[in-house]
Amino acid sequence: MFQFPLYNDIVEQSRREIVEAGFEELRTPEEVDAAFKRPGTTLVMINSVCGCAGGIARPAAAHAIHYDKRPDHLVTVFAGQDKEATARAREYFEGQPPSSPSFALLKDGKLCMMIHRHEIEGHEPIEVVQKLQAAFDQYCDEV
Repeated sequence: MFQFPLYNDIVEQSRREIVEAGFEELRTPEEVDAAFKRPGTTLVMINSVCGCAGGIARPAAAHAIHYDKRPDHLVTVFAGQDKEATARAREYFEGQPPSSPSFALLKDGKLCMMIHRHEIEGHEPIEVVQKLQAAFDQYCDEV
């Protein structure tokens, strides 16, 4: 399928932003399984190229982790790009509908909570930061 160069630039920028914030990019189902089997808490960002990902979700992710409590592991999969990895990650989010962008917090590989697109889109980044940090307070240890 032909893709415009600008779209590829947007995808690469979207990847770079979340990786530079400290998130490990998972591109294959095997990488997802390995990451989700690690002990402790794991924050997963389901990344995308939409405006609410770039204007709200990625900035919120980058700021939320600078907190007294935070997940042991920070990972991301890219919806619409790394389709197999995203599908595998969603298998761990039992009972939850697909949503991107979104966040999932796992503890020892088990889903604790999710923040769906409808809780991101139309909200201010600080509101998403507060939701993430409330989950950190409940499930994560102090840094």
